[in-house]
Amino acid sequence: MDQEESYHGFMKQLFDAQALQDKPQPLKGIRILEVCYVVLGPAACDYLAEFGAEVIKFEGQRGEQMRFVTPFAFFWKNLSPGLQEQNHNKYWVGMHLGHPTAKEIFLDLVKRSDVVVDNLTPGRMKEWGISYPELKKINPRIIQLHVSGYGSWGPWTGRASYDAVAQSMGALSPITGFEGRGPIKSGVWIADWITGIMCANAILAALNYRERTGEGQFIDYSQVENVIRFLDWTWLYASKTGEDRPRSGNRDLAVCPSDVFDCADGWVALAAFSRQEFEGLCTAMGAPGLFARFPNPEDRLPDASAREVLAAVGAWTATKKVSEIEDLASRHGFAASHVLQVKEVYHGEHFRTRGTVQTYDDALYGEMTEPCYPPRLSETPGKLQWAARPIGMDNEYVLTKILGLSSEKVGELAEKGVIFQWNPKIPSHCPPPDWDGKRGVKYP
Repeated sequence: MDQEESYHGFMKQLFDAQALQDKPQPLKGIRILEVCYVVLGPAACDYLAEFGAEVIKFEGQRGEQMRFVTPFAFFWKNLSPGLQEQNHNKYWVGMHLGHPTAKEIFLDLVKRSDVVVDNLTPGRMKEWGISYPELKKINPRIIQLHVSGYGSWGPWTGRASYDAVAQSMGALSPITGFEGRGPIKSGVWIADWITGIMCANAILAALNYRERTGEGQFIDYSQVENVIRFLDWTWLYASKTGEDRPRSGNRDLAVCPSDVFDCADGWVALAAFSRQEFEGLCTAMGAPGLFARFPNPEDRLPDASAREVLAAVGAWTATKKVSEIEDLASRHGFAASHVLQVKEVYHGEHFRTRGTVQTYDDALYGEMTEPCYPPRLSETPGKLQWAARPIGMDNEYVLTKILGLSSEKVGELAEKGVIFQWNPKIPSHCPPPDWDGKRGVKYP
């Protein structure tokens, strides 16, 4: 066995997907209180929950908006896919924090928690008497993250923002699309998801600082600012040239060739940037003259040169099948892959082997198969344990296990309307239609 095969075998064993399920999680012992709706805040907490944080999610009687956001009105046993993807491994409490008694319960939980995350309208937590100054008084070590479209201060604070709006306000949509046509937003809620992940990163940084100093802090995060940050070279180019970045379709303006090309039987994504990669591509094309004219990356980047190179590559791919180009790429050292459909990724052996797509048995919904967050920690991995849950499903578990209230006291709170569960008249609030009243209940 050669050295490379030995190393790959070691890595495969180290990250065996089945063995990872039995390993501990790195954020076990961290408690997070989530006062969030839609995607921004919930996605941040979902990331941390998959790595072991105990996330307690508070939900009002109308329910999370994402309980009703679902493609083509599709529900799985009353569960909305729009809700599910950013709400794994959480405990669900039905309690409106504007209620005076609910506020007392929440503050009692703050004393026992590490992080509070909210994505409400800026100032809403202050109206309820649970903003950062109040939280810090009762727990100086608390970390609070507030995420909103435009942040907690500034001329635009308080304006509504959704993913499509954030993509536009952060200048992502204007640079996305084909030359000579209008702006296009991403096919997924990319502004929401990347902001959520970066919020989680900010929380981890604050937890690290607290570990060293004992001090908590407030984190203000703007969704639109996050969009601005991930537009790679756009801002420096605009600053130094005074020109906007143009729309260029699938063409990469800083790497040539890098594009999606039409083939005889489908589409292929192809890139060959370095001198060696481009030479390999030109060899595969039988076009040594093209390499002689544009051997170096910078030779191919001027607009006229790039258009000539891309036209030559496109004319060549049109005569080949996708599989032929993939094979030539492997032999000649450039990058190429057919454009995978969702089902191909979902069922793909590579991603199943790596645990990118995990299957777990949820007590309410049965077998679920979904993607897990990609960081692979060999000893403390992230994992999917259970799905999103009905409103108030974990009221008793949270209030008895964490606050030490009796079951009788929890019942009194329910009678007074301080805490509540799902509305049986609204299916997407509720457990599956075949629920037996016991499956998935975490207490007693």
